[in-house]
Amino acid sequence: MSRIGVITFPGTLDDVDAARAVRYAGAEAVSLWHDDADLRGVDAVVVPGGFSYGDYLRAGAIAARSPVMGPVVEAGRAGMPVLGICNGFQILCEAGLLPGALVRNHGLRFVCREVGLRVEADTAWTSAFTVGQQITVPLKSGEGRYVADDATLDALEAEGRVVFRYTEPAPNGALRDIAGISSADGRVVGLMPHPEHAIDALTGPGTDGLGLFTSVLSRITAPPPPMAARA
Repeated sequence: MSRIGVITFPGTLDDVDAARAVRYAGAEAVSLWHDDADLRGVDAVVVPGGFSYGDYLRAGAIAARSPVMGPVVEAGRAGMPVLGICNGFQILCEAGLLPGALVRNHGLRFVCREVGLRVEADTAWTSAFTVGQQITVPLKSGEGRYVADDATLDALEAEGRVVFRYTEPAPNGALRDIAGISSADGRVVGLMPHPEHAIDALTGPGTDGLGLFTSVLSRITAPPPPMAARA
């Protein structure tokens, strides 16, 4: 059985939900603590949402320098699938695995609502979807506005690294309505909305989010695809 690590930092609050999503997908969820020096032989990693270290300094800034993130960064750069959700997306940007940053929402308001997302790219975490498919998942964040300089945004667009886009004007003011992006090889993905809260119709808006977790199981042992194959 594939083993997917789920990290817990002080202040993390969605690790239990992420682990549940991993189990729903058919994998073993392995708990990783922020002070762990290694990844315990997992096949993939989920960096879940919450308010790691109370969002002091900047959201995700302290967590990105936790001991566990050293091996996560190394493994992610070597091709291990890594998914960052909400605060996890912030952490991956702060750690340098993904470009850009997440800043305070437009209007300085915390947004908590269901949102529509359009799948824009085939990655290790989206292979269960078709490009152009629309899904519905919850969004809950105060610092979810994705920003980057124009050169970075243009490169993400040109390289097919915009993974999710809001189907309506981004409620947080994210540039180009970007809800999620990937690394160049498509194996590291970060998104602001919460797919782990949309895996069961009894507890969320539906089951659309489960596709992210089932997707990675088919890619764990596969080599990173060339960019040409993802275009």
